[in-house]
Amino acid sequence: MSSPHLIETLSGAGSGLAGTLAERSEILGLSQAAHDAVLLPREPGGIGHGERAAFAARMARANADDALAEHYRTLLRRASESPALLAIADGIDPTADADVRLRAIIRHVDLVTLSPKDATKADIATLVAAGLSEPDIVRLAELIAFVNYQARVIAGLRLLGTIA
Repeated sequence: MSSPHLIETLSGAGSGLAGTLAERSEILGLSQAAHDAVLLPREPGGIGHGERAAFAARMARANADDALAEHYRTLLRRASESPALLAIADGIDPTADADVRLRAIIRHVDLVTLSPKDATKADIATLVAAGLSEPDIVRLAELIAFVNYQARVIAGLRLLGTIA
């Protein structure tokens, strides 16, 4: 493997896992490609790069991964951070007078990250009612799925690294 991928870097996988990771370099490469496609797409649709980074940082924090959250805060800074997006990234709930769309997205991000089994069809209807288009709901689902996958893989590799 020529250069470490984000998952490999943030997991702190040392020499004990180097062989295992080398055997899985294709998966790491595909995960990195998914990261780029989900967080930095050429056509972000109705969910801009800054929002994506803020939601990703929020999910990383919910998964108790400060290093991953900081990675996403860096992306947020590059995408032109705003006080509202920084607050979202830090896990702060928007005020009651905040945009209904943003509140619906944050609620959905938190729900699927923290209690995925509780998500229902009604939650998708809430996103539609808040003004999200079907393609943006799919984009949001991809983001939520990827960041939570990434956080779990990193956590697993860290755990394996402690026993390797």
